[in-house]
Amino acid sequence: MADEKSFNTESLTGHLKELRKRLIISIAAAVIGFALSYTFSEQLYNILTAPLIAQLPEGSEFLAFTNIVEPFFIYLKVGLLGAIVIASPVILHQIWGFAAPGLVAKEKRWFLLIVAASTVLFLSCILFAYFVVFPFGFKFLMGYATDDLRPFLSMQKYFTLVTRLLLAFGVVYQLPLGMLVVARLGIVSAAKMISWWRYSIVIIFLVSAIVTPTPDIFNQLLMAGPLIVLYALGVLLAHFFGKDRITARSGEGDGTDDDD
Repeated sequence: MADEKSFNTESLTGHLKELRKRLIISIAAAVIGFALSYTFSEQLYNILTAPLIAQLPEGSEFLAFTNIVEPFFIYLKVGLLGAIVIASPVILHQIWGFAAPGLVAKEKRWFLLIVAASTVLFLSCILFAYFVVFPFGFKFLMGYATDDLRPFLSMQKYFTLVTRLLLAFGVVYQLPLGMLVVARLGIVSAAKMISWWRYSIVIIFLVSAIVTPTPDIFNQLLMAGPLIVLYALGVLLAHFFGKDRITARSGEGDGTDDDD
């Protein structure tokens, strides 16, 4: 009994040391990423504001600040945001290195595939929002400007708006992976997802109405349309890789025959 307790204590200590080492590496990567991104924080902020600046009325091509320290903190936040992006490959690698020893070969393959697919989806949806949704959305909003009604835009409020929207797009578009995971766990089957398609479309349009920066149907469709396609993709993934399908394949592979 004493040997077993000693083994458990040593095992826990080893895991904590491993966790500490990987946390230190992740933090160091984030610090280096911050040093790099903060150096170019002004240029990065200009990139973030480009979709809005392009839609501003003539003579309004600027963003104002109402607090003397506002630009400093905005550039600091841009640096932190850039640090997360730059350090993300290292952080993901450290998470993988810590989790991998406890996974079997099949689980390792699924873990890697899900992390890779999630990263690709997240980045592609952020780019989609930046290059497609933002120009149309900001053009619609700036349409309210007149000779007597001129925009006076705050750096802080714009940065908050655009980062929330980018994060929302990146998270919401993880839909097919979420559907795959719940299907693999046997929580919801592909058949059930198909039967819920009417409710799913309603929910997708509600989410689009909340997330998109404008109330017009065109900009909502820019988000809802791809989400509907991703929902269909999620149904296909759930059908081919869900628990029911895998169980059926395993049963076929057992060589059992009801006629015996």
